[in-house]
Amino acid sequence: MLTILFSARPDRWNQYEDPLNGALDHARIGPFRVVTEAPRAEVDYIVYAPNGGLTDFSVFPNLKAVLSLWAGVETIVGNTTITVPLARMVDSGLRAGMREWVVGHVLRHHLGMDADIMGTPGVWAPRVPPLARDRSIAILGLGELGTACAEALSALGFRVSGWSRSPRTLPGVTCHSGADGLATCLQQAQIVVLLLPDTQATQNILNSETLARLPKGAVVINPGRGPLIDDDALLAALDRGQVAHATLDVFRVEPLPADHPFWTHPGVTVTPHIASETRPDTASLVIAENIRRCEAGQPMLHLVDRDAGY
Repeated sequence: MLTILFSARPDRWNQYEDPLNGALDHARIGPFRVVTEAPRAEVDYIVYAPNGGLTDFSVFPNLKAVLSLWAGVETIVGNTTITVPLARMVDSGLRAGMREWVVGHVLRHHLGMDADIMGTPGVWAPRVPPLARDRSIAILGLGELGTACAEALSALGFRVSGWSRSPRTLPGVTCHSGADGLATCLQQAQIVVLLLPDTQATQNILNSETLARLPKGAVVINPGRGPLIDDDALLAALDRGQVAHATLDVFRVEPLPADHPFWTHPGVTVTPHIASETRPDTASLVIAENIRRCEAGQPMLHLVDRDAGY
């Protein structure tokens, strides 16, 4: 019998117990049991959230794979006790949630909704927004989530460009890569969306130099990772009008400290890390499929490249 250890906060077990057992049943994975405690030698797979407390994987001698519940793996990719395959979470619910959040905030800034929502009562000030075809959007990061957002914005008619570490090709999206490609991508971006992983190569990718490459009055939207942006450089760019507004969902420290200037800056919208969330029903399907694949000797989904960091 396969033993699958669920290692996460206790409240997550309450959310995952039924959908995970159901997904494993549906995948026809022989006899199995999903538990929150088990003798270490009996554990075959670990379904894992980094905030669950487990840090030493070397104590599980028969472990076959670690299946993360999180899309980001920056907090665990360097754990040298994980010597088995490590898979990050990419599920349909995560993609849909991110796509909807990004499209919503892009349209908010594209249409200038804040001017009406926060306008002065009694003041009639007509504004005709440009059409989507006249607005340039840049997506930094063309992984699963970035690709989903780029495709959705392109389908709405926006001029979409994208940047990734290695060359990519996406229908309807002008793709760039490398240092020169980043400069070109930013120079055209009236709205820039950050969906890169947090690695040494991506930290502070928006800094004083790269922010200066944006068209004056550009909008920054960050649902990716907090360390992608140099906070001080962004605040300076906002103060001088280089950036008109920043909508930020992720931060270097979370919850965002109450005294952080982002909270009170008129050019910043703070959302509390809600751009997308792993949904137990769809995430359980991915976990079950990966276990099925591993048991069948087939390639697993969404395996982490330890050298690249994601």
